[in-house]
Amino acid sequence: MLRPYKGAIMSTQVATIDFHVTSECNMECPYCWGPQGFEHPVDTDTAFRLIARVKEVGARRIVFTGGDPLKRQDAGALIQQAHAIGLQVALSTTGDELTAAFLEEFGRYLNLISLPLDGATEEVNKRTKKEGHFAAILRDLEWLRGHPAIDVKICTPVTRHNLADVPNIARLADDYARTTAAKVFYNVFQAFPRSMQPRQWAELLVTAEEFADLQRQIAGQVSIPVNFLSQATLDRLYVMIFPDGSLVIPSGPDFVSYGPFLEIADFTAVVAASQFDAAKHLRHSRWWEKLTKDQ
Repeated sequence: MLRPYKGAIMSTQVATIDFHVTSECNMECPYCWGPQGFEHPVDTDTAFRLIARVKEVGARRIVFTGGDPLKRQDAGALIQQAHAIGLQVALSTTGDELTAAFLEEFGRYLNLISLPLDGATEEVNKRTKKEGHFAAILRDLEWLRGHPAIDVKICTPVTRHNLADVPNIARLADDYARTTAAKVFYNVFQAFPRSMQPRQWAELLVTAEEFADLQRQIAGQVSIPVNFLSQATLDRLYVMIFPDGSLVIPSGPDFVSYGPFLEIADFTAVVAASQFDAAKHLRHSRWWEKLTKDQ
């Protein structure tokens, strides 16, 4: 049992906290390791308190994610609140729920938006996303040209379905970067075998050797920053708030819960006692922070 903490609760171990505000999503990605089955996520007032707590424990950035955070009616209000208290704010969305009107109203409060692309064509993308998703992402990227203060992250989980197409996605992202004033970068993930639901991992996962070869293929071929995230890099990298308000720090295939985030008296002690790799997390966080500061 944790003893009540009498001193400061600030932590220098965690720069970014991912707030999974919902598990609802239009996609059914076969590699998804987001939270599943949370029918009653926290309400708006509780979400505001959780956002305040993120600031209190010393994190500099909050990532609103899911599921798809835009499935929540109050997504814009949550983003605006996080910005108002001085957090850097990122939105990680599947993209199909994004609208031009949302960007016009709330884009000014965003530092970054993350959009997934599983293929450089509809044909490849629909192997793991629903048909029409590819067109939705191209539409979103077009809208984002009008919001150059928002960094754009295009991300691809690498599976057996798209391994050969990832260099083409990298070129697509590079071509887009040449036509917008926004900072654009590309994150390439080795699909990680962690999920709240059973998955057919043998049909999905690429080997470490294949992922390393992919990195060699893309090296020097595009001008935008490309961040390669292997399974070893992704493990023990994240601190999360789940839709029910619980603090979760994944390790290996497991989602390890530490109870309600708002009830944790000594956040620093919890993080230190977990399997979280603070040094790796901070290195990864600084990589994006540099892009933001260069604006």
